[in-house]
Order: sequence, then structure tokens, then C-alpha cells
Amino acid sequence: MIAAKGLKRLGIGIAVSVAAAIAAFRLAPVFIPADHVREAVQAQIKAATGLDLVLGGKATVSLFPLARLTLTDVALGIDRAGQAALTAQRLTAQIRFLPLLFGRIEIADVSLVGPRIALILDAQGRSNWSFLIDALSRTLQPNASRADRLLSFSQIRVAQGTILLRDERHGIAEDLTDVELSLAWPAISKSFGATGRFMWRNEPLDASITLGDLFSAIAGSRSGLKVRLSGAPLKLAFDGHMSRLPTAKIEGMLAADAPALRQVLSWAGVQALPGHGLGPFALRAQTIVTGSSVAMSRVNLELDGNSAEGVLTVGVDGRPYLQGTLAAEALDVSPYVSTARLLTRDERHWSSARIALGGMTGFDLDLRLSAAKVALMGARLGRTAIAANLRGGRLTLTIGESQAFGGMLKGTMGVAKADSGIDLKAQLQFTDVDLERCLSELFAVRRIEGTGNLTLAIEASGSSILGLTRTMNGHASMAAQQGAVVGLNLEQLLRRLERRPLSGSGDFRGGRTPFEKLSVALKIAQGNAAVQDVRMEGAGVKLAIGGSASIPARDLDLKGTATLVNSSAGDAGAFELPFVVQGPWADPIMLPDAQMLIQRSGAAAPLLDAVRQHRARDAVRSAIGTLTRIPLPAPALSVTPGAGPAPQSQ
Repeated sequence: MIAAKGLKRLGIGIAVSVAAAIAAFRLAPVFIPADHVREAVQAQIKAATGLDLVLGGKATVSLFPLARLTLTDVALGIDRAGQAALTAQRLTAQIRFLPLLFGRIEIADVSLVGPRIALILDAQGRSNWSFLIDALSRTLQPNASRADRLLSFSQIRVAQGTILLRDERHGIAEDLTDVELSLAWPAISKSFGATGRFMWRNEPLDASITLGDLFSAIAGSRSGLKVRLSGAPLKLAFDGHMSRLPTAKIEGMLAADAPALRQVLSWAGVQALPGHGLGPFALRAQTIVTGSSVAMSRVNLELDGNSAEGVLTVGVDGRPYLQGTLAAEALDVSPYVSTARLLTRDERHWSSARIALGGMTGFDLDLRLSAAKVALMGARLGRTAIAANLRGGRLTLTIGESQAFGGMLKGTMGVAKADSGIDLKAQLQFTDVDLERCLSELFAVRRIEGTGNLTLAIEASGSSILGLTRTMNGHASMAAQQGAVVGLNLEQLLRRLERRPLSGSGDFRGGRTPFEKLSVALKIAQGNAAVQDVRMEGAGVKLAIGGSASIPARDLDLKGTATLVNSSAGDAGAFELPFVVQGPWADPIMLPDAQMLIQRSGAAAPLLDAVRQHRARDAVRSAIGTLTRIPLPAPALSVTPGAGPAPQSQ
């Protein structure tokens, strides 16, 4: 019975308390005028930010079920030019209930709907939020007086906002839209945190930032810093510290990855270099940010399946730039030069596809690369060291050394955008290389075997590889040892013709002609390579050639003399055969001098007299062709001095 009475009294007490609370809420507006609440909230916001809050709309106070003040059409931090640091469609301040019962106005949290927040750095680096920084420096310091301490609200929420980022010194202008943020204000703890979501360049991003000690960060001392950014183009994480004195610096571990670096660059407004590379990307590095420069050490970089380590520096000095040194075990650079295909698919003609050089004028590059193995458009190189320099739209590649085709490659190559397409300059030296592999993989020429040296120095302009060959100027040389000319057994042919001059076959292609030494010297002018000297010395044959070669058409027009070494006629009468070489590089035709063969054949020598007669000339030439099965060239074919009289024009 007594217990029942106690419960009844307790229930009555609770009901009375609830009723009193409801009554207090209902009666509070009578004793606490809305203007008083509004003025108190404005004063607290100014104390917290150092900026005046200007009300353009109406103020509404609601105390039930929650105590709150709603302001419409507000502005914060209006400068002399009438520009506000912050404007909002609506500001709602939630008020703590218990202090309100005692007549004190304390804000629990603030919500902004439709705010437009401008973060501006002028040309001198001054911020339009400097008043906020000064206020926080004053109110967050440990020895601040109670009157100066930051007031009670600990959270700010932003909905449907827009943030304008402007840096007049570096020409940066970015807008973040659809901003949804929650800021953990340091009312009790020292830390500051912001988490939320926004749209940047039409991509939604989730972001968070945490400062371990907001007062230390504002005062310029060392403070912990964590940043997270996640979206479809890119994921980024940073863990480290920041400080502002003696100079502003951020240092820590940076990690970033993206499904396609090319997409990230395009999203960030940077036009990437041409090609099909710049795909899957991952980066981890110890990072130091000072001013507009980001220095990264202990870099671990993965790109397009390649993995490299080293140091990198990224920054802006009038224009974006990248500097660094990277080393890799294996490197495949084929995707980055895939747009500059040398030949058509049948490997018989130069490619006429336009060479794209987009993206070369948007930034500068100074990068040094080294790798134990390099893959380049089907070629396999050994230890390689390359320096790439891009400045003012001109790309220069310097090959310090490269174990290429069994030998060594050194040289430079420069490419720049021009009105005609591109300007190309190259100086390359191949030392002790496998000529069959080198010439085959670079130029699709499969006629020379052996080890030797190649030197190439050229200049050209054009919009395609074919266009470059038409304007090419320069020189080239080759010196080979202990090799062979493939597709022709010249010694066997000469010995057969020495015995029976008119027994030649109509096709001299097939077999190999070994040599001990081979030297070639070419002078190139407007795509035409003049053969200054070609000499071949072998155990059985000596060869000397002159003439020209068309680089755009990839065909030959050569004349020469082949000499049979250790001829059966003895040194005084060594067998010599003048010839011409005509046709495409890949499959030329060799034509011996038919008149010399006729002269050497005693039985056919009387035919030479008939050749001098105009009426019989064509018939005799036809007979010679039938007899020897050799497709004869035009009647004006020259004859090597000493080989016999040339036909006279009638």
C-alpha cells in the first residue's frame, strides 16, 4: 500500500515536471523576445568569426519542440566593395534549452541552407577570411579569458551550398557545387574536422579533413593533418602535419590511385600527351608541400603496368611543371609512342597517319628514367638511361646509354609542334649492334646480317611519318663486319657467269653473300639519299655501288660493279660484272650488264656489231633477253668503262 502511494507520487511529480517544461517552452517567448535572441546569436557568431552577420530577411524564434532561431537572407563579412564572404538563403541556430531557462542564449549548432562561400586569396596572399583567423587565434589560445573564449556551438552544417575558390596570385578559379558539409567546431576539444560531399567539375567527391590542433594550425605551429578524397576519377589520402612558421609547409605520406591517369588529367584541366598510355595509376610518396611546389621522395609509382621508384617534384611556376628521377626494373613505353607508327600494317610503306602532339604546350617536363629492360614498339632493349625534357612545347629525348640490339645506342631526338605538323631532329649512334635486328625492327629492312655501327643525323618537317620522309635532310653511315647480304649469292652467280656468260637465270634473288667488311655513306636531301660510297669486301667477292634511294617511295636506283676474288683468269683478268639494282627496299631486283656478258661470250660477240645497227637493235635485244632470260633495262643502259663499246644513238 505504501509502495503504491510512493509510485503514485513519483508519477505525479514526473507529470508536473513535464508540464512545467512544456509551460516553460510555451511561456519563454513571452519573457525572451525574439529580437533579444537574434541579437545574442548575431553577437556570438561575430565573436566566433570576427565578421558581422547582416540580416536581409526576417528572424523567427521557435522554442518547441526545439529551441531555434531561423534567419533568412543573411550575409557575413561584407567588404568595402559590398562583396560578402558568405551569403545564405537560411541560417538556423539551435539554442541550448537549460541555459535558456536561466536567460542565457547559447548556440548548440548552426545550419546553413543554400550558402555561397567565397574563399579568396588576393595577389599579396591575403585572405578575405583573415578576420575569422584573427578571431580564432584570440579565442582558441589556452590562456584566453572566459569572455574571449569561443562560445558554445560545436557543429556547423552546410546544405545545398557553393564554395568559390579564387587565388589571384596563381590564377586559380574553381567552383564546388552541391556542397553538403558537417564541420566539427572546436568548442571543447582542440581538433577540427570537416566531412561531406560536393561536386567538382561535374564529378561527385566525398571528402574529409581533420586538424589535430586548430589553434596550433592557425598560430602557425605544427599540427596534425589528415585529408581524404574519394570519387570516380581519383582516390587520395594524406596523413601528416602542417605548419605556417617560419614558412608554410605540409609534410607527410601521400597515397593516390586512379583507374586512368589520362582521365584524371583531363578532369583537372591538363591536356595529356598523345598516345594510348596513362591508364591505371597508383602513387605513394613522402611529400612536402611548400608554396606552389610539391616535392615527393621515396616515390613508388605504378602506371600502365610499369613500376618505378625515385623522386618527383610537381608545381606551378608560371605554368605547371614536373621534375624527377625514376628507376624501374622493366619499362614498357610502347603505349606512349603508339600514335607515331612508322610503317603501314604491310610494312611496305611509311605511315601517312597524322602525328598528334596535343598536350605538349600545357606544361614543362624534366624527367630522368633508367630501367634494366625496356620494351619499345616490338623492340627489346637492355639497360637504358633516358632524359626527357619538355619546355616551350619542344620535347627532347637524350639517350645516355641503351643496350640495344646486342650493342649500344646513344643520341638525342627532338620534336616540336610546327605549322607543317612537327619539326624533327635526331642524332643517333648505334655501336656494335646486330644489324639484322636493328634494321628490321626500325625500318623493316631485312637484307643485312652482321655486327656493325650505324650513325644517323637528320632533320625533317611534316604532319606524318610519310611527310617527314619527303622533307628529310642529313646524313647516314654504316660500317659492318663479318656479315652477309641476304637474298643474293653473288659469288656463285659471278662464277657461273665467268664460265658461261650467257647462262644466267632471269632471277638472281636467293641465297647469301658473306662479307668481311661493309661500309655505307649516304647524304640525304629532301628525302633523296645519294649514295656517296658503298663498298663490300668478302673472301670471294668485292662490291662497289653508287646511285640513289628514294626514302618516301622506299625504292632503290643503284649502279655498281661486282668483282670476283681469286678468279680463274688470275689477278690481271679478274672477272668484273657491272649491274644495276632497282625496285623496293624489301625486294629489289638486280640486273647484270647484258652487253658486258655478250662481249665476254666469244660466240655472241658478233651480235655487238648488229646492236649498232638501228633496224636490228630491237630484234637483237629481244633475242639476248630470250637467250639469257634476263629482263633487260632500257636501251640507254650505261656500260662500265672497259666493258665494251656503248650503243650509239641513230
